[in-house]
Amino acid sequence: MRFLVIGLGSMGKRRVRNLQALNQKDIAGFDPRVDRTIEAKEKYDISVFNDFDEAIDEFNPDVFIISTPPNLHMKYAYIAYNNNIHSFIEASVVDAKEILELSKNIDNKKLIIVPSCTMSYFPFVKKIKELLDDNIIGKPLNINYQTGQYLPDWHPWEDIKDYYVSNPTTGAGREIVPFELTWLNAIFGDAKPLACVKRKLTDMDAPIDDIYHSILEYPQNLLINITVEVVSRPKATREFRLIGSNGQIVYSADSNSIKYINTTMEEWEVISFEKGTVESQYINPEEPYINEIKDFIDTISKKDRTLFPNSLEKDYNILQTLYKLEGLTLL
Repeated sequence: MRFLVIGLGSMGKRRVRNLQALNQKDIAGFDPRVDRTIEAKEKYDISVFNDFDEAIDEFNPDVFIISTPPNLHMKYAYIAYNNNIHSFIEASVVDAKEILELSKNIDNKKLIIVPSCTMSYFPFVKKIKELLDDNIIGKPLNINYQTGQYLPDWHPWEDIKDYYVSNPTTGAGREIVPFELTWLNAIFGDAKPLACVKRKLTDMDAPIDDIYHSILEYPQNLLINITVEVVSRPKATREFRLIGSNGQIVYSADSNSIKYINTTMEEWEVISFEKGTVESQYINPEEPYINEIKDFIDTISKKDRTLFPNSLEKDYNILQTLYKLEGLTLL
């Protein structure tokens, strides 16, 4: 397969590394910014293009990896659809109607077009699901979850005004809400929005809400209070606590470990995770992203879209949840 990575920013470069880690050889990159194509060429020794039509004509890709800003995802996804090119799309936050339309359009085609769900590949998420499947803590009752990282620390090499995270429509805090709900919904079901408070708390030079406090209800009366923010410094925050009828599950990124306890136990059981391979200036390990792309390639090879754990329809539903939360925003 011939892979064209569209967008060579932080995530696009990561996807090039993912493909190379999976021993894929036919990789090219497109980005209108010359500095990014030069960097990708030097770092990864791939063919690069600053002109999209030239990339299509000369490279003739079988697969798109769409790692552009979110407002451009559907532009390239529809080009893929119209040209029978398989596509992987990073997490979206806009163009829900276009996502749903594309989902319906591909129903009767063997074309594989799927959205990212990287968090489902993180070890702590897999372990939470495993513990729940084993009924370790009984019926889930309540979740408190906070995740965030100071926005200027996302890309220390560039000003936040120079990329999409400073745009109110695709702003960093807003973008991460559906990113997190994707893995939560995969475990707990479809969420019902109950309330939301979103604010700009900092003096960051961007007209965006930098914190989202949301309350949702999952099936069987499970409540979740989720805080997504881009203010945590100097270290990122990820803290999860699930209270069940017979115990608790707690994850902390600080220790990169899960602990759990139930009414039959006297002490917490602690499960620590490996740090993984972390590239310079990134905070998350490469392995979950590699495994996600591996599953995407396997899905193409088997010509069965249902094998991939996420879908355009699920993405659409997640975005509807975001929009409903924003409609419930408390002053």
